[in-house]
Amino acid sequence: MFARLFCWTVATAVMTAPALAEDGYDLWLRHEKVRDGGNLARHAAAVVAPGRSATALAARDELMRGLAGANGAAPALVEKPMNGAIWLATPASAPDLPVKLDGLGEEGYAIRSVTLDGQSVTVIAANGDAGLLYGAYAYLRLAETGASLDRLDIRSAPRMKLRLLNHWDNLDGTVERGYAGQSIWDWWRLPDWKGPRYTDYARANASIGINGTVLNNVNARSDSLTAPYIAKAAALADVFRPYGIKVYLSVKWTAPMELSGLRTADPLDPAVAAWWKAKAAEIYRAIPDFGGFLVKANSEGQPGPQDYKRTHADGANMLAAAVKPHGGIVMWRAFVYAHDNPDDRAKQAYSDFKPLDGQFADNVLVQVKNGAIDFQPREPFHPLFGAMPRTPLMMEFQITKEYLGQSTHLTYLGPLFEETLKSDTFARGKGSTVARVIDGSLEGHKLTGIAGVANIGADRDWSGSIFNQADWYAFGRLAWDPDLSAEAIAREWAAQTFSTDAKVVDPIVAMMMGSREAAVDYMTPLGLSHVMGTGHHYGPAPWISELARPEWNPVYYHKADAQGIGFDRTKTGSNAIAQYAPPVAKMLADPKKTPERDLLWFHHVGWDAKLKSGDTLWNGLIRHYDAGVAYVAAMRRTWDGLRPHVDAERFAQTQAFLGIQHREAKWWRDASIAYFQTLSKRPMPPGTAAPEHDLNWYKSLAFPYAPGNP
Repeated sequence: MFARLFCWTVATAVMTAPALAEDGYDLWLRHEKVRDGGNLARHAAAVVAPGRSATALAARDELMRGLAGANGAAPALVEKPMNGAIWLATPASAPDLPVKLDGLGEEGYAIRSVTLDGQSVTVIAANGDAGLLYGAYAYLRLAETGASLDRLDIRSAPRMKLRLLNHWDNLDGTVERGYAGQSIWDWWRLPDWKGPRYTDYARANASIGINGTVLNNVNARSDSLTAPYIAKAAALADVFRPYGIKVYLSVKWTAPMELSGLRTADPLDPAVAAWWKAKAAEIYRAIPDFGGFLVKANSEGQPGPQDYKRTHADGANMLAAAVKPHGGIVMWRAFVYAHDNPDDRAKQAYSDFKPLDGQFADNVLVQVKNGAIDFQPREPFHPLFGAMPRTPLMMEFQITKEYLGQSTHLTYLGPLFEETLKSDTFARGKGSTVARVIDGSLEGHKLTGIAGVANIGADRDWSGSIFNQADWYAFGRLAWDPDLSAEAIAREWAAQTFSTDAKVVDPIVAMMMGSREAAVDYMTPLGLSHVMGTGHHYGPAPWISELARPEWNPVYYHKADAQGIGFDRTKTGSNAIAQYAPPVAKMLADPKKTPERDLLWFHHVGWDAKLKSGDTLWNGLIRHYDAGVAYVAAMRRTWDGLRPHVDAERFAQTQAFLGIQHREAKWWRDASIAYFQTLSKRPMPPGTAAPEHDLNWYKSLAFPYAPGNP
């Protein structure tokens, strides 16, 4: 990959007139004129859209808007199919549809080239209006990425029923782990002022298949459930509804006590259950299609049912009973660890939830992070996936880059998402992938879901940088179809965001596809984890060891000492490997069979142990750090070569951010080596540079105002 980037760097750029400056607000929905406009004009000279629901009209308007931009001229809006027309059709509007819709469900769509009375027509058909909307966006995606529009025959339906963003937005406008400015929810002016950005937010989500949003932080405030805030949530729901997006709320477990003075929040107390039932009815009166509740309980100081010696299932089922009459669901997070639990933090969620398999109500999903610690640059898949066959499990990815450079590092998350989804749990033998666990196909679950912690804020570019938009885009596309490849998604995004020109798309995709691995190399190589600065999680701090809770300290995770480095999770250590299916556990028990990318996650390895490359572990660590830094340097050179092809504003921002990333990658490399060398006592490998400063210099750095940690 480095060689590919270098080739693009030294290639002579073809000089073209740069585009007008942009600020990134339009995301991947820029609808720029496509190079093959004549071909598009032949297939999209007119639009037939008989539907009159708010969603059908949204589908029509999005198609008209997109075609006008891509064609350079608006198509005609006609009443009957004609040559070169696109026909938006459902069985309700066209009983004699020439397209089969079986198996597409409520949200799926078909796009097919047909001949009607000698006229060439492209049919976008669906069982319902939501499918028409998704189909309209899919057609525009094809047109704007240079796909052939001849002889189309596409059928697509989402693999996951719930495809949600989780906003960690607070009522005061701050965003926990937010790196793109303040919250886009203007709670102060809602419900009266519903600015146009809310509609644009809904459009962007619908374009990639996202159908729900949790409005508030999982570290919730009870105020979110008061009448004024329910009215504010209802106003947002009204804006989102035409785009197929439901709203959900995070709830605080002790809300009955804080809002109504109940003496307890025990889920088995009839008064508590009655309170939640009444609160659910109040919400549904204001928001008839309200999605349900997301709950963080008994984790990181949040209250929960365990405070009353009840189980997570007791708590989830009580809430599930409150929302079930209205069609609502409960998403109960499995991110739990306790300060008074001496066991390996990586084991605690499994230990809490595995015994509860089969005890949750049928409208409950257990929401599980992709890994067992906390959104690290790389984690093995969470052992709960495949371990709870009688319980629907919902994936939780982090789109906001809390541990991956926050807003300024170009670290495309598509490969991280893909890596997790394709991981094989072996729960029912080979092929029992994480994707098959969460899409319900492995165990036959009908209630399925995936959530992504949003990276959206009030910045004009929505996500803090242009390239961070790709992570939002990739999450949505993989939520719809987890079998898509991260590279194909990157190509779609780059073509819609910058240009369909291969001179632009190819180098940008090459940058993106190796960028996350580069971050792993310069941050947490060979399976290291959680060595970031505590609290703000910005920058390296593997030396921290004196915080009150053991699992808050980076030394807890890397266990570096004079003999070696890494967390022993085999039988001689915490035995966390026993939580995986036997074929996986057997592989992980042997350091020689454990994938090197996860080596130090599962094993404490001697500094002089040999890697597959022939290097010692110590020398291999240094070479990984160096490779990460070198990759960022190559990205900078590649991007500089794209100056003629990218508008000045987006070019300048990305150029500046790559400079920041390069500087910080070197900081990560040098600070980590400076610390670990005090333990390893090994010299730098030949041909490698010593850290720029001594360890005390790196330890002296402080960041009291780092963003995302309100």
